[in-house]
Amino acid sequence: MMIFDRQKQSLLLDGRKYTSKDVSSLIKRGEKEFPHAIWELLLFLKEWFDDSPTLVVHTSGSTGVPKELLVSKDRMMQSARLTCEHLNLQSGDTALLCMNLRYIGAMMVVVRSLVAGLNLIVRPASGHPLADVKGPLRFAAMVPLQVYNTLQKEEERKRLEQIDILIIGGGAIDNSLAAEIKNLSGAVYSTYGMTETLSHIALRRLNGKLASERYYPFDSVKLSLSQENTLVIEAPLVCNDTLYTNDIACIYSDGSFTILGRKDNVINSGGIKIQAEEVEKKLHSLISEPFVITSVPDSRLGQAVTLLTMQPSNVEELENRIKSVIPLYYCPKYIYIVEQIPQTENGKIDRKACRDLAKKILLSQDVEKC
Repeated sequence: MMIFDRQKQSLLLDGRKYTSKDVSSLIKRGEKEFPHAIWELLLFLKEWFDDSPTLVVHTSGSTGVPKELLVSKDRMMQSARLTCEHLNLQSGDTALLCMNLRYIGAMMVVVRSLVAGLNLIVRPASGHPLADVKGPLRFAAMVPLQVYNTLQKEEERKRLEQIDILIIGGGAIDNSLAAEIKNLSGAVYSTYGMTETLSHIALRRLNGKLASERYYPFDSVKLSLSQENTLVIEAPLVCNDTLYTNDIACIYSDGSFTILGRKDNVINSGGIKIQAEEVEKKLHSLISEPFVITSVPDSRLGQAVTLLTMQPSNVEELENRIKSVIPLYYCPKYIYIVEQIPQTENGKIDRKACRDLAKKILLSQDVEKC
């Protein structure tokens, strides 16, 4: 039975139950008494149990300036209910919290635990969340980079294979990662949602017989397309307003949908509109290291397609390979080798920072030519 009265909720943490009074007592002991991840959890719980019907969450800023949003705790609980019912999460099931509690994805792991009575296991937000997790997990939520890193280490990979249900959000899942995920025995889903929808409103199965390229929304969610073919979301249980996204989508007759990319990431190069994410999909088979398609200002084209990559390869050879798999007008005019692909705090590609970095490199090279 799920509990929606916050004053009657308690958190099951590593098998031990904590009420709101317990949380207050623990906080009085001070920050130095606890590991950082536990202290962050206690602070979140203190805010959750207070009298305010709302709390502040932060957007990731992956496509622009990070924002603060005031969200309803009641709606967060409704979102938790939708996920727990859809995935059949039950009281006592183990759930892993391994993401930054500043963001909605991590907050919702805790709220699901409070509402459904899940047994929460807490680990620091890091690239290797399963490094010291003992025993199987019923449920976990991670970003793609955490899954990728986990698959690189045999012991951690074995632990990942013991997770019954894994949801992955906060970033794109490339073809190579998707191929590895298909071999996992547990149910793995990609999520679709945003801070405004209080985590996800749709899931896409990545492995097993139910694997699909399409996202399937929860029953209470209504979708449509704007005149620009961007997704419009009506999710009354979790959001008061109709949401007009920047995600270019295709909706099918059964209500499922696919995302082609973000309107923000359309590169207008010489009058040809190029979706950055579509080019990235085509290049995943060629480039094994992290990379991103972005753009720089160009006096002739308006915007020039630009590739930032961490792959220390011969640029000319890479150019030739790229030309063999994508049309010439999609090919990057510039290829820059960088030490890191800019990311936000929660592991998403920081598209704005990528554009700024590419522009900075272009300008520095122009100066060198002078």
